[in-house]
Amino acid sequence: MISGKAMKYGNNVNTDVIIPAKYLVLTLDPVELAKHAMESLDPLFSKKAQGGAIIVAGRNFGCGSSREEAPVALKHAGTKCVLAESFARIFYRNAINIGLPVLECPRISSKVEEGDELTVNLEAGVIENRSKNSTLQATRLPQFIMEILGDGGLIEHLRKQLK
Repeated sequence: MISGKAMKYGNNVNTDVIIPAKYLVLTLDPVELAKHAMESLDPLFSKKAQGGAIIVAGRNFGCGSSREEAPVALKHAGTKCVLAESFARIFYRNAINIGLPVLECPRISSKVEEGDELTVNLEAGVIENRSKNSTLQATRLPQFIMEILGDGGLIEHLRKQLK
């Protein structure tokens, strides 16, 4: 179970918006990158996400380059989960690889408002909007992805498998 406040964004949020390339030439330190996550859309994102945020977005979240630092920056900024109507496939897989839960949920952007209190049951794919007393059904993650997320990402999952 994951709980947090919704931080809402629109369609086609690309990886250059999530973490601008100008910061990638300076550092790859996840903590430093987190300070600049989403700054062009929301200059206060890194401060607001520190307590644990759930990003809610429209279609095609994470489009653009295959920049794996994008989900890393979000995770280290305090993002607990990303819920979107759809994801760019490379972002989706990069997020899972680093242990950041991502769920696709039809019409979520019209059912959740900025600041809504959400609880996400990853196992069942159920999203409870406690602010609106409603629930949504997301696409359930396959068991092997749940195992990767449970182990903290692909590298940790592989380490566990090799032991």
